[in-house]
Amino acid sequence: MRFTLSLILTAAAGYILGIFFDWWSIAVAAFVIALLYPQSPGRAFASGFLAVFLLWGALALMMDVRNDHILASRMGQLILQSASPALMVIVTAVLGGLIGALSALSASVLRYRRKK
Repeated sequence: MRFTLSLILTAAAGYILGIFFDWWSIAVAAFVIALLYPQSPGRAFASGFLAVFLLWGALALMMDVRNDHILASRMGQLILQSASPALMVIVTAVLGGLIGALSALSASVLRYRRKK
């Protein structure tokens, strides 16, 4: 239950903060939610990764569909040497997921270390 709650709250906070602040605000959201809802480091990592992965994947997919896959195809060609828009969406989601996972893990480890 706590895993699901932290996943939903992290995604919601990341989306809301992303409206007003820069891309790195997802790290702040994942960190704060992991501090407020303590979990083991492994679960915190997983919930932070999954929340931001799904959030950024959905946002990137919506933007990609809106512009008819033009930007993702060109960026994929430039960065990945492949004009696959789906691959760019996945890479974007994984990078965002790693940011969320590492910040949630940092909060979980910080909370664990403070107890000792």
